[in-house]
Parts: sequence; structure tokens; C-alpha cells
Amino acid sequence: MEFVEADGVRIAYERVGKGPPLVFVHGAAEDSRIWQPQVVELSDEFTVVAWDEPGSGRSSDLPQSFGLAGIADRLAILIETLELGPAHVAGQSWGGTVALELYRRHPGLVATLIMIDTYAGWKGSLPAAEIRARVADTRQKLTSPPGDFDPTFSGLFAGDPPPEFVPLLAAIAADVRPATLGFQLDIMVEADLCDLLPHISVPALLVWGQFDARSPLSVARQFEGAIPDSTLVVVEGAGHLSSLERPGAVNNAVREFCRAHPPSHMK
Repeated sequence: MEFVEADGVRIAYERVGKGPPLVFVHGAAEDSRIWQPQVVELSDEFTVVAWDEPGSGRSSDLPQSFGLAGIADRLAILIETLELGPAHVAGQSWGGTVALELYRRHPGLVATLIMIDTYAGWKGSLPAAEIRARVADTRQKLTSPPGDFDPTFSGLFAGDPPPEFVPLLAAIAADVRPATLGFQLDIMVEADLCDLLPHISVPALLVWGQFDARSPLSVARQFEGAIPDSTLVVVEGAGHLSSLERPGAVNNAVREFCRAHPPSHMK
């Protein structure tokens, strides 16, 4: 891991490979390790960077003054500091919401958007009843005694987690900070970026698990209908964490898309 300082926040990141920059933004209750299959497979052709969001992994704690904008601004600082922009920016689940806010605030840093099983915020993508159920479930997790705290959400996979990634998932879960998860929950409940979607002027790849129970295909169709230049790839047999459940299919889709849409400074 390497580190940068972003306005008093220490951000950890992994950087591997050479070529067009490809930045991965992880979901809630995760860190950069969730992108292991992508880092390994795509670094043969791209400069792959996966960050630990503030409050996750080896990054410093998330300042309480931050909102979604503050997180996106720190991602912008990372991209600028590493001189990656404009970059392909890929976000999964909550990370896709962060990537959308990055584009809203710093469009010049984004060559393309790659949205993987994500949301335009929960408020922007889910029915109110579903949001209430998720809030209740997460609040219950957060009020559990420390020894019983389990940040794992239901519905992440279409079937059982791939056996080769079970130790990785356990290691990531063990490092989740309850304060960060609670803060992300507060943001996600109120986030609604639907108004941004029609104004996205860069190519967008939408990668969705066929059986995603957390961000169903109806959300993908919402994105596809709203974003002017968008391509939807449905990953057969995958759930919400399609990048782990079917990494080969996801990696192939990302590779082909990035090849077809090189950043302007690399054309």
C-alpha cells in the first residue's frame, strides 16, 4: 500500500501496472481488497489504482464534517496527486455513488464512468419501504455488542460466495469500522443523484449482476435510460458483488469498454 495526504486525511491506495488509468472505488463495509480479481487481471494493460475510502482499510478515520462531497473531493485529490486524470473511474455499489459525485464535482478528472451494481443513492434508486428495511437492518448491526458486530449484508451473491474469496471477505469484514458504516448509511439514505444522470457527457458502462437483489436490474434500466451514452452488460448468474462472483465476465467487459474509450490524452 501507498499513501497520500488529502487535506489532513491519510488515504491508502494500491497502484499496479502501466497504461491508461483505471481507478476502482469500493462499496460500503469494504476496502480496496475487494477489487483483488480486477487488480490482478487488468494491471497487464492499465494503471490500476484502488483506494481505501477514508474510514476504511488503512486510510485514516472519516472526519465527521464530511458528506458525500467531502469523500468525492478526497478521491479527486488522489487522482490529481497521482496525475491520473482524466481516468476511467469504476465504482461498485456505494462506490458508484461516490464516483457519480466525483463526476458532478470534478468532471475533468473522469474519462469514463463504470457503474457496477450501484445506485444513484438509495433515495434515488430504491422504493421507500426497501430503504426503511435496510436502515433497520443496518441500525441493528450497529447496535450489536462489539463481539457480535457483523457488517455483512444479505443478498450480496446469487449463490454461495466463491470459496476462493471467503477468507478475503472475512478479513475485510473484520476491519469494518462501525462509525464509518453508520456515516455512510446516513448519506446513502438521503442521496439522490438522479438529476445528474441525463447530464453525464462521458461514456458510461453499466455492469449488473443478473440476480442482483440489492440493486436490481430495474435500477440498471433507470441508468441506461437516463445516461445518454451508456452500455449495459448483464452478468449472468451473478448477484450484487458481480466483480467477485463472476470476475472474468466483469473484467472482460471493463477491458473492452476501456479499450474502446481511451482517455483523451492517450488517443
